Amino acid sequence: MKKVLTIAGSDCSGGAGIQADLKTMTSHKVYGMSVITSLTAQNTTGVYDIMNVDSKFVEKQIDCVFEDIRPDAVKIGMVSNKDIIVAISKKLKEHNASNIVVDPVMVSTSGKQLLSPDAIDNLINMLLPLGTVITPNIPEAESISGLIIKDSEAMENAARLIGEKCGAAVLIKGGHSADNANDLLYDAGELTWFNTKKADNDNTHGTGCTLSSAIACNLAYGLSLKESVKKAKEYVTEAIGAGLSLGRGRGPLDHMYCITSKFGKA
Repeated sequence: MKKVLTIAGSDCSGGAGIQADLKTMTSHKVYGMSVITSLTAQNTTGVYDIMNVDSKFVEKQIDCVFEDIRPDAVKIGMVSNKDIIVAISKKLKEHNASNIVVDPVMVSTSGKQLLSPDAIDNLINMLLPLGTVITPNIPEAESISGLIIKDSEAMENAARLIGEKCGAAVLIKGGHSADNANDLLYDAGELTWFNTKKADNDNTHGTGCTLSSAIACNLAYGLSLKESVKKAKEYVTEAIGAGLSLGRGRGPLDHMYCITSKFGKA
């Protein structure tokens, strides 16, 4: 069985963070493991409080995983301060981790700031260069690149700039666009568009976490980056399209839409 590690924050309501990651990994039939960076008090209506894990304890969690069940891929999500970023960067280098997907989570779906402003430089200079692929949404890509993204040409320019700055492939997610959900992959100078209609469903809590985890699962299986992104996007599109409706706010995806079991309703 392939093994995938998520290094991210916890969402007590189960729609995003490590909970979304582990559900995604289970759906992809890989063995999921987690290193928790932060605890959040949140639900579908917003993020109400954050408690960061001590950076030394983050290091110990990473050591315990790599020294026993070495992951075939790593997904990095919410890392909210400088010390945690330093700790993760140090340990991933030390353990020579591979197939790293970095989702630069800066702001929650509900608008809560999840990355301290003084940690952005550390994120850009220390963590993003470790990525096999970086998966910012449009606002995150604007913050990293310093460009305003209003159309597909600006999206391409930002992807090139981030890729050259960080030395990694870049997938800019287009879900924030007004009329489509087209994603753009920049890899080794090549641009590839993944075009999708915008889903008729506002329940998209945890979409970015889910996509990056699905990419990591596909990389763990040995698929190319382009194929990993393609299959991950298909999975997320169908999980949104399944039409799950939970909570009073922006609800989660149906991560398990593709699983049938004698223990549950098929």
